[in-house]
Amino acid sequence: MRLFKQIKSFLPVFYFFAPAFVLAQAPPATDIFLLEMQKQGERIEFGTPHNITHRDGYDNQPFFWPDGQRVLYTSIRNGQADIYAYSLADSSTIALTQTPESEYSPTPMPDGMSFSVVRVELDSALVQRLWAFPISGGEPKLVLHKINPVGYHAWGDAHTLGLFVLGSPPTFQLADTRTGEGTVLAERAGRSMHKIPGQHAISFVTKPAENDWWINRLDLANKRITQLTKTMPGSEDYAWLPDGSMVMGAGSKLYRWQSKSPNEWQLLADFSTAGLTSITRLNASPDGKFLAVVSSR
Repeated sequence: MRLFKQIKSFLPVFYFFAPAFVLAQAPPATDIFLLEMQKQGERIEFGTPHNITHRDGYDNQPFFWPDGQRVLYTSIRNGQADIYAYSLADSSTIALTQTPESEYSPTPMPDGMSFSVVRVELDSALVQRLWAFPISGGEPKLVLHKINPVGYHAWGDAHTLGLFVLGSPPTFQLADTRTGEGTVLAERAGRSMHKIPGQHAISFVTKPAENDWWINRLDLANKRITQLTKTMPGSEDYAWLPDGSMVMGAGSKLYRWQSKSPNEWQLLADFSTAGLTSITRLNASPDGKFLAVVSSR
């Protein structure tokens, strides 16, 4: 059963859609689709898209739990953003947070017992910081006291994470939870960043100029940054697959990048007949069996 929340008077500040600008309008209506994936040699085949949210409103920012059996995501209901979880085993949905604040970008933490979120705090003006919630329930804890406003994040290891920090321009920062400090490593950052599977590294997007967007790799051992590839024109959201390739959406289509062809995005599939449009955020299950994709309604 889906758990709905009572109407609350607080309307969140949507830094997420227009950095450094407060929006009064409602966020776009989006759904999350689940795609089964099968590798056939060098090819990837997809099953029929399954809509796991299927309602009017904003359902977005999917992230698989490490067991691959749950998808955590942000859902805005009656003006309130909370974190929900969809179970692949029985197709049920439960609310993981039900707070007066708004929570976004649920991300499993390296301890395997908690997930981190970007929280719009009520008791301070225009404060967005990183918090952690136990997956089994309980009180949240503030992860980084000093760094604000955080827009997006990715864990590199137990103490290190990459941050998209809002500003003019927005920056990519590397933060350490033991010190609470962040170091700016790049300016004109984009929102999409991820731990690279099997590597002690984080990938992140930079936008040095219009129509000149790049996916970069940060080596966490030596802090060296290298460019991997340009994004698809106008797209910045991507996901890593366990085999070290990336997938990215453009319209109703999915494309794949492989390191052996670093300057090329190859067409994987077209879901226009299945009703998927304006594909944005994506996340793959750790075993590579499923891909969660966000589509406009």
